[in-house]
Amino acid sequence: MGTSHILELNRSSRTDWRRIVEDIVRIEKKLFPKHESLAKSFEDELRKRNSGLLYMASSDDGEVIGYAMYSFPTSLSASITKLAVKENHQRRGHGEALLRAAVDKCRTRKVQSVVLHVDPLRTQALNLYEKVGFKVDGLIEGYYSPDRNAYRMILDLEF
Repeated sequence: MGTSHILELNRSSRTDWRRIVEDIVRIEKKLFPKHESLAKSFEDELRKRNSGLLYMASSDDGEVIGYAMYSFPTSLSASITKLAVKENHQRRGHGEALLRAAVDKCRTRKVQSVVLHVDPLRTQALNLYEKVGFKVDGLIEGYYSPDRNAYRMILDLEF
């Protein structure tokens, strides 16, 4: 297995933007329930001024392994809006690398905290977020759907 690297997706880069977005949308459709998926609105999300996307690609063939989306809803806080790694690449540290890179991107805006939401039943994701330093701030009932809750998790940033 080859190495991988994290890149920032933007239209001005010399990457194959369309292919990368298509790869990410395929991952999105496979890993997230239809009502949580951004597959239909993905390009609209990328056009938002206060958001960004990092993706991990294989050095061998450029295959997209995973991605992290983040946004800056206020001048004081940032949000990790999506984090996903292809199933056949999970449990290899890629999710942690993407999450840490997204948090580092958020630090560049000098925000005080980074927020994310996670289903309490997704223990792998919950453990990853806690490993990186996020703490459960509260439970939001019906966040994903009437019968699916979310933990709101916060990472306080120190400067």
